[in-house]
Amino acid sequence: MKNTLIILCLLFVSAFAKAQQLQSYIDEAQSNNPEIQAFELRYNRAEEKVNEADWIPNTEISAGYFVSTPETRTGAQRARIGVKQMLPWFGTITARENYASSIADAEYVEITIAKRKLALSVSQSYYRLYAIRAKQEVLEENIQLLKTYEQLALTSVEVGKASAVDVLRLQIRQNEMQQKKEVLEEEFKAEQSVFNNLLNKDKNAVVTISTEMNIPEIDPINTLDDLALNPELLKYDKLYKSVAQSELLNQREALPMIGFGVDYLPVSERTDIFPSDNGKDILMPMVSVSIPIFNNRYKSISKQNELRQQEINLQKDERLNVLESAFAKAQSQRNQSRIAYNTQAKNLKQAKDAEQILIKNYETGTIDFNDVLDIQELQLKFELNQVESIQMYYIQSALINYLIN
Repeated sequence: MKNTLIILCLLFVSAFAKAQQLQSYIDEAQSNNPEIQAFELRYNRAEEKVNEADWIPNTEISAGYFVSTPETRTGAQRARIGVKQMLPWFGTITARENYASSIADAEYVEITIAKRKLALSVSQSYYRLYAIRAKQEVLEENIQLLKTYEQLALTSVEVGKASAVDVLRLQIRQNEMQQKKEVLEEEFKAEQSVFNNLLNKDKNAVVTISTEMNIPEIDPINTLDDLALNPELLKYDKLYKSVAQSELLNQREALPMIGFGVDYLPVSERTDIFPSDNGKDILMPMVSVSIPIFNNRYKSISKQNELRQQEINLQKDERLNVLESAFAKAQSQRNQSRIAYNTQAKNLKQAKDAEQILIKNYETGTIDFNDVLDIQELQLKFELNQVESIQMYYIQSALINYLIN
């Protein structure tokens, strides 16, 4: 029992270390990626528009000089100086700020989506790199195995129990495996370049890859309900809200504007007579109202907002269908990977049993090297298929994680 607990603890620590290693790459990619940085600048710009929304119409200042001075009881008017300020209806500025803030919220969701997509791409590339290295290790192990068989064949040739053709066939098989191993190295370099580009690093930068991965015995429980929190769907909620705020702003802008002002008219004193208030300047406070009587524009905007909200709802429904299909497909392929892995494990065990039988036959003096090559080819096939099953399992798990977490 104690030993079992120790093994479980070691497995947990190992799995945690692998997850931390991948997460560190994801964090680095999200910090360095130019696309993420561009989205963040867009969000910052959208946030700044909240400050831009806090404005009122320009103050109007006017001045005029009477070329022909009008005479009044208290004297001649020489000039007119006026100041006027129009103010939007109560709550219009707040509605404008709320609309700008809702647009910024929608931009922030775009950052979240971009980060999640980048994390998915980094994870999938990481698992492809693992699979390439794991296949190379499998090929190297099989090359060493064939070398062992080659020594057995050479010994058998010396005692007349095998022909030189058997030795040559074993060597040819080693050459083929070496070729596959070298081809995989080229694939690794190409995928390494893809991975480093995602991190915005030099394409030849060394990537540390986990040396061992296994399919866990139990998968986490995921349901379609978890899709509701996917940012790709939350984006439509934010857009819907921004349209609602746009409509509130439109309604406020359809209301009258109130203006306040004052006119100042300097008056010259009369010299022919001396009435009361002779030469007294005129100060005239004013109030004005701007009424949008012809408001077809605002009615049209309201109709456009209504249609836009309907469009957003339909887009959200369509995107939900796409995500649900992707989720179902990813779960199915992950389950298929588990089934394939378990099947290959059984086949590999039986192939190794057959290999042991061949070794015992050699000890009794008989061995068929055609059977040796057949068994070795089966072992290689099963081991490579296992690696592909592990790769597919984790790639689909990364996709499921993108969809629901």
